[in-house]
Amino acid sequence: MDCSPDGKSVRRLHAIHLLLIGVSFAHVVRNSRRSERTVRLWVERFNSMGIDGLVYRPRSGRPRKLGGEAVASTILPVVDDPSLANHTHWTVTKLCGWLREEKQLDLSYRTLVRYLHEHGYARRIPRRMPEPPDRDAWEDRRESFCGELLGMLEDPACEVFFGDEAGFEGDPRPRQKWVKRGSRPTQGYYGGHVRQNVVGAVNPSSGQLVSLIVPHCDTEVFQVFLDTMAAEVPEREGKRVLLVLDNASWHKTKRLTWHHIVPVFLPPYSPDLNPIERLWQHLKSHYMAGYITKRGEELNDKLFESLRALLDRPETIRSAYRTHSQ
Repeated sequence: MDCSPDGKSVRRLHAIHLLLIGVSFAHVVRNSRRSERTVRLWVERFNSMGIDGLVYRPRSGRPRKLGGEAVASTILPVVDDPSLANHTHWTVTKLCGWLREEKQLDLSYRTLVRYLHEHGYARRIPRRMPEPPDRDAWEDRRESFCGELLGMLEDPACEVFFGDEAGFEGDPRPRQKWVKRGSRPTQGYYGGHVRQNVVGAVNPSSGQLVSLIVPHCDTEVFQVFLDTMAAEVPEREGKRVLLVLDNASWHKTKRLTWHHIVPVFLPPYSPDLNPIERLWQHLKSHYMAGYITKRGEELNDKLFESLRALLDRPETIRSAYRTHSQ
């Protein structure tokens, strides 16, 4: 009884204990506040299975209204593309109403949220991005590039790195944190402008990261990074080193010396095809969140320590890229 995980098991064991020490059956029924039939069932289970027969096991609950395949075929397509249902935006409440009216699926708010979570969906605020002037041509270019990129990643003769720059503030915006319900958390700030930049490239398959902390980004700084990368990723016979980049002006300057590195440029308006963005998010949320300083040297030291920690954990880098690819 002292080791029981819940009160229901304690009640059952207590009833059996009273019977074993000689208390009458009628007194046990009154003490347990259950029917005679229920107490007799406890006795039968104890006689046949011992204490294990009295352990309470929660019921499985009501059956699901929709299986996983039904959710994937009925709900997820309209979540990905609200225009299929003549809508431009969904809230869960709005989607519940549409499913009830159009599909005769009476799902509660909590049930629909659980189904979406089970399939890897979460609420995110979209990042603003300028619309391409010719969307059809842009989509064709993206589709073609994705095919080329998959071919590069699957080619054993290619080492594919993804490169980009990111800025880190010494006075960053507050991020979500766990606090006690009802409290009002605060985060101090200085109001200054302390900033450092990181230029880096990463190989998703091996987890190798090449990075530099720099005060700004321009052609000269990027050339220093290329020199560093060429030294850390040496040329090997039968191997091509590819570096996937966006279309920043300093990436396309003609006076750059690429050494043995082959640049591959992303289609315009396509930062989502560069998974190093996921690494920068991981760095900001796991290492830099809540860190405040008004000195550039301290921010530089914090970035150095954080990048060293990532370099020692290539499995973490590979995990971030797997999440992006899914």
